[in-house]
Amino acid sequence: MNYRSRLVLSLLPLLLSKTARAQEGWPDRPVRLVVPFPAGGSTDAQGRLLAKHLSRMWNQSVIVDNRPGAGTILGSNVVAKANPDGYTIGMVVSAHVINPFVHSTLPYDTLKDFAPVSQIGVQHIVLAANPALPANNMKELIALAKAKPGSLNYASPGAGTALHLAMEMLNVKAGIQITHVPYKGGAPAQQDVLGGQVPLLVDIYSASLPLLKAGRLKALGLFSPSRPAIIPDVPAISETVPSVATMSLVGLVAPAATPPAIVSRISNDITTLLKDKQLYNELFDQGLDASGSTPAQFDQLIRTEMRKWEPIVKAAHIKIS
Repeated sequence: MNYRSRLVLSLLPLLLSKTARAQEGWPDRPVRLVVPFPAGGSTDAQGRLLAKHLSRMWNQSVIVDNRPGAGTILGSNVVAKANPDGYTIGMVVSAHVINPFVHSTLPYDTLKDFAPVSQIGVQHIVLAANPALPANNMKELIALAKAKPGSLNYASPGAGTALHLAMEMLNVKAGIQITHVPYKGGAPAQQDVLGGQVPLLVDIYSASLPLLKAGRLKALGLFSPSRPAIIPDVPAISETVPSVATMSLVGLVAPAATPPAIVSRISNDITTLLKDKQLYNELFDQGLDASGSTPAQFDQLIRTEMRKWEPIVKAAHIKIS
């Protein structure tokens, strides 16, 4: 063994001790939470609730950093390139697992450049319609689409989103072709469906709920695997087309080399917060069906979702860039 090797071995316990002490004292300064959407949207509201509760728990500020753009790619890239010291974490949604298949290149590797931290929950996706549409349930919609191929359109908040892909899944599995009309956000998509320019809307259920309650839209079905207990009156699309089921996932990731002890700490703290129900109820009011997970469970979910979406993207011939 040469001198350099002996020196490294002699210093290793000291280096490990310093790393352990740094992790024990974490966080000793503000933590940044990157939200890949502009301020004011549902994911931003959920992130700010999470930041508020984590700030109280950690006795440190958790600062929301909005980095919108490119279907969440810009925000995710900020997280991937950040110093992996536990002081930058980021929110991800279903676009995180869809983007590798709808974009030719990404500035990061979805599986290698992030450390999954925890699932935060899921959002239910609804297929709604203008009341004038002569179909009141999924069976009638599918019959109408087959009788008039290519004549129906649906609006979504954007190309490459979980909502867009959910509807393309229905197209593929039901053997129909309802044409996608992408919008820059949920609000303009809703407005054109309300105005009758587009007959169908795929949206986050909570975002459309006021319009559904007012009778300005009618719900045809939920993309949830089964009828959620919280939405018992809207049928699941899988009751008509058994293989169609998905929800919009929300979770937290960190840069890939973030110390596992810190990743586990954040995950455990989120689970603790959700158990006392205050954060759970506040997230529920923002349209999120909250649930924590271990880092390993969230990693497995990400991989499972990627395997689910890849064949759908290929079958629907979706390419954004």
